[in-house]
Amino acid sequence: MTGIDDITENFTLLDEWDDRYRYVIELGRELPAMAEADHTEANKVQGCASQVWLKSHLDPNGPGGPVLTFEGDSDAHIVRGLVAILIALYSGKTAREILATDALALFDRLGLRENLTPQRSNGLRSMVERIRTEASAAQATV
Repeated sequence: MTGIDDITENFTLLDEWDDRYRYVIELGRELPAMAEADHTEANKVQGCASQVWLKSHLDPNGPGGPVLTFEGDSDAHIVRGLVAILIALYSGKTAREILATDALALFDRLGLRENLTPQRSNGLRSMVERIRTEASAAQATV
């Protein structure tokens, strides 16, 4: 899967929204498949117009504190790409790092949020909030 630094760099090379849109969809295609068994209500992100599932895995004994990894899926191509970007940004980070990272500011810098529909913007905020909630819960166990 493409790392967040590569994603950010690739966005700087794309001037047109259509190119960025296609790139987001391509990132979604590269997202590793999530098991159908994980498409559960517990993993479903509330507040998204599309169906979105996020599953977290916690390593409570990471060297810098609890480390979370994520997997996700969506039934919409563009949203699946947004999930891929969030996973690239947050997966493998400590709870502290996740809580200190502003994903919405990154999406603004990439020029994505200004081109998302209000429904997709709300869904993006819901996904970020879900990840931050998981990180807060992990941090509370320390």
